[in-house]
Amino acid sequence: MAKVAPFLVHHATPLPSLKLHTSPRNTSLHARHSTPGIRCAVATPTSNTPITNPAGSQDEDLFSFDRYMASKAVTVNDALDRALPLVQPERLSESMRYSLLAGGKRVRPMLAIAACEMVGGDEAAAAPVACAVEMVHTMSLIHDDLPCMDDDDLRRGCPTNHVAFGVSTALLAGDALLALSFEHVARGCAEHGVPADRALRAVAELANAVGTGGLVAGQVVDLASEGADVGLATLEYIHIHKTARLLEAAAVCGAIVGGAAEEDIESIRRYARYVGLLFQVVDDVLDVTQTSEQLGKTAGKDLATDKATYPKLMGVDGARAYAAELVASAEAELDRFGRARTEPLRHLARFIAYRQN
Repeated sequence: MAKVAPFLVHHATPLPSLKLHTSPRNTSLHARHSTPGIRCAVATPTSNTPITNPAGSQDEDLFSFDRYMASKAVTVNDALDRALPLVQPERLSESMRYSLLAGGKRVRPMLAIAACEMVGGDEAAAAPVACAVEMVHTMSLIHDDLPCMDDDDLRRGCPTNHVAFGVSTALLAGDALLALSFEHVARGCAEHGVPADRALRAVAELANAVGTGGLVAGQVVDLASEGADVGLATLEYIHIHKTARLLEAAAVCGAIVGGAAEEDIESIRRYARYVGLLFQVVDDVLDVTQTSEQLGKTAGKDLATDKATYPKLMGVDGARAYAAELVASAEAELDRFGRARTEPLRHLARFIAYRQN
């Protein structure tokens, strides 16, 4: 079984009972808006069976991740809709809303809210950072799909932003979402009574996750690595920065605004980094095992562009085994908080492991 990277690991307990190639649960959030002339084929859920605890814990009867996830998704979608009204220039607003309100799993906002609640904060305090992280994530998707980057024409079952609105508008919509994300944290935290020092720290955390300490750095190395002979260390650098760092920032920002102690923030940081890497490992597996219709985006792109992926370097079974280790390591970081408080984050790690799109 593949070993979790040394700079990530404190608990690398294998979890052989997790079968990552079967999916007990998939949730799809549909967009609440439409753009004239654009038809979207939303990925079809594969199962309605709820996630179950591989260990068979009695706590499963007391907590419904399905209900939790649906409730938080409604909260986030409503908040995002309010945060981005149609303003002039209208075409720019439409482009921003087209991608921001296009559904998706809302994993990053949910991480922020769940981490905040786990440390004693409330949903209202976490909402500004939850929305901001989703704005940053949406910006990254718009830019990632551009012809100069991954050059993709399908995202969440819909034409990508540059296909729908043109390259120039898509580029500027991403820029505007990035700017809006920081404004939203600053204004929203003040409105909800979050102390200024916590809000400032959350802004710094999010900014670091976007730039040379995060997704931009990962994207640059990813583009430079296409067609190259890339080893596992480089692959992990790419995905820790390009994918895991923003998920990490989501959880850490939630913990910060919730008033977590420093040692708790660091445990949450490690949990989220494991989950972020898990997200990418599973993404790589799905790219070679699912269809475009199931994924809601173009399947097989990594293979077509000769990208380094976990299945390419480790094989599909090896990647699934590595994912199982990451789930176990993530959950181990939550043990300090007590079982009841950590149910949402434990279930979220399993949801990411079991997802089919």
